[in-house]
Amino acid sequence: MITSLLVANRGEIARRIFRTCRELGISTVAVYSDADADAPHVHEADAAVRLPGNAPGDTYLRADLLIAAAREAGADAVHPGYGFLSENAAFARAVTDAGLTWVGPPAPAIETMGSKVESKRLMAASGVPVLPELDVDSVTEKDLPVLVKASAGGGGRGMRIVRTLAELPDAVSGASAEAGSAFGDPTVFCERYLETGRHIEVQVLADTHGTVWALGERECSIQRRHQKVIEEAPSPLVTPAMRERLCDAAVAASKAVDYVGAGTVEFLADGAGEFHFLEMNTRLQVEHPVTELVTGLDLVALQLSVAEGAPLPPDGPPDFDGHAIEVRLYAEDPAQNWQPQTGTLHRFTVPGSVRCDSGVESGSVIGVHYDPMLAKVIAWAPDRTSAARTLAGALARAEIHGMRTNRDLLVNVLRHPAFVAGDIDTAFFDRHGLGTLAAPLAGDSGVRLSALAAALAGAEANRRAATVLRRLPGGWRNVPSQPRRVRFLADGQELEIAYRLDRDSLAAEGFDGVTLTGATPDEVVLGVRGTRRSFTVARYDDLVVVDSSLGSVALRVVPRFTDPRDALASGSLVAPMPGTVLRVGVSLGDEVDAGQPVAWLEAMKMEHQITAPAAGVVTELPISVGQQVEVGAVLAVVEPAPSSTP
Repeated sequence: MITSLLVANRGEIARRIFRTCRELGISTVAVYSDADADAPHVHEADAAVRLPGNAPGDTYLRADLLIAAAREAGADAVHPGYGFLSENAAFARAVTDAGLTWVGPPAPAIETMGSKVESKRLMAASGVPVLPELDVDSVTEKDLPVLVKASAGGGGRGMRIVRTLAELPDAVSGASAEAGSAFGDPTVFCERYLETGRHIEVQVLADTHGTVWALGERECSIQRRHQKVIEEAPSPLVTPAMRERLCDAAVAASKAVDYVGAGTVEFLADGAGEFHFLEMNTRLQVEHPVTELVTGLDLVALQLSVAEGAPLPPDGPPDFDGHAIEVRLYAEDPAQNWQPQTGTLHRFTVPGSVRCDSGVESGSVIGVHYDPMLAKVIAWAPDRTSAARTLAGALARAEIHGMRTNRDLLVNVLRHPAFVAGDIDTAFFDRHGLGTLAAPLAGDSGVRLSALAAALAGAEANRRAATVLRRLPGGWRNVPSQPRRVRFLADGQELEIAYRLDRDSLAAEGFDGVTLTGATPDEVVLGVRGTRRSFTVARYDDLVVVDSSLGSVALRVVPRFTDPRDALASGSLVAPMPGTVLRVGVSLGDEVDAGQPVAWLEAMKMEHQITAPAAGVVTELPISVGQQVEVGAVLAVVEPAPSSTP
């Protein structure tokens, strides 16, 4: 019987597992890197053991340290969560060799399914449909486009789409390097790339007594960078007949490797219902909550029960009830090539009757060492349309202050007519336009109204802080004067708000029909052509966040006076996030074209390419491979090439 469980992971999944352990009366042990010392999962565990360092390779990927931590804290079992060492057969063996219970599948099953190359061959031999593997060295024009994939791991890392043969060598090299860094295995392979498809997966659960459950399908077709963003169960594509074939294939795949525990068999399907095996994830999936909500099961509790040797319940798996949709809330800017964001999450609340599995809370600091996912937000309803509406409403009302996230994108997708109709595939963002889908919920008029509210709330805060004239409205003069002016940055665009207040009215330039009903430092109520709207205002130094029914708007206050020494040289390429310099693609004095790669940064487990904004000459290059850079650091300066003399 498991009495104390160490979770060899961090963040959201550690908290999720701890929650079930508390309900079952199992004590919990957390591990944490130095960057995670104040993380919520550390405080929620009964005991916590430090893993010195910050990089995953020094902490969460150190099997020896994790096993030592379990022994030190008196744990008798280890749950790997997902990511890190969750699909590492050597770690599974080390855990069992140490006399601890491994809450996961047997090492041989992990080993077989951990190699996408070998697993596809085994699946083909077991009668599971697969896409044929292509030899990297033998790809021809007729094979294009192809997908270069890491044999180990997942999550979109070590994957490249190749559309021309000229791109193939660099794609293989880049994918191999990224796979080696992320998973410790640089092996890659090729397969035919399907431009559009449906990503359908089946949750399986197997015990040590030969019983295998297939718990229906999930659809995960809304993806960015081959990483899932929105998942749901059941799939709007899958018919009862197709579900039966999918589940049969998933059970066959599981039995082929004598699987035990929770796992997921992933398929790529077309609109006609034909599907091919992609891979098997030998662990609990990020998206497991949608299956839990439609089946009523606790998959973590069942994992623990199976690990203790108990059989699955004899009455078999339950049927689906209703519909569940999950979104992954990331600290990233979709409109800027999914650029990850860092900083302090000043406020984080999600309202409504939705499930929120998060690794963060108000005050958490988001760094560069780990995945930028903040939380998973999941809604259940009797039908799909209601689930999408409930989830979109909760996200739109959420207070997420401190950094840019993909929240507006998620809401726009959930409300999009094509999504509501179930017309989705892996090319959804390309098909409907990322720029449109990532547009702010507030729109231009909402941003301007929010900026006006921020200016009025700021004026009220200043008035209340003043030692004289507290009873007069902010900016009041006893004779007509120039309007008061406040400047903000909204999405990088400068926005000036000019207004005048007297005892009875508001006059703001460009805001015809807008009246002021009331203002405090934290809330402003405006009348907008007869409609009353309330805006809540929160300030964090130069950041002002305004929440309303129109949408959340983040503003940066532009100082009235700036220090000339802070100005960057023309042509400066700056780091968009803190990270490590992986490669430098140019040398000092090189001529470059617009869009040419200059450097590559690694941050939040992803590789980010920095390109020249215009043609010119590299006149400054103050970086080197392996160097840590902060956000805003100058990586290079590209100046226009001197005109050639005739």
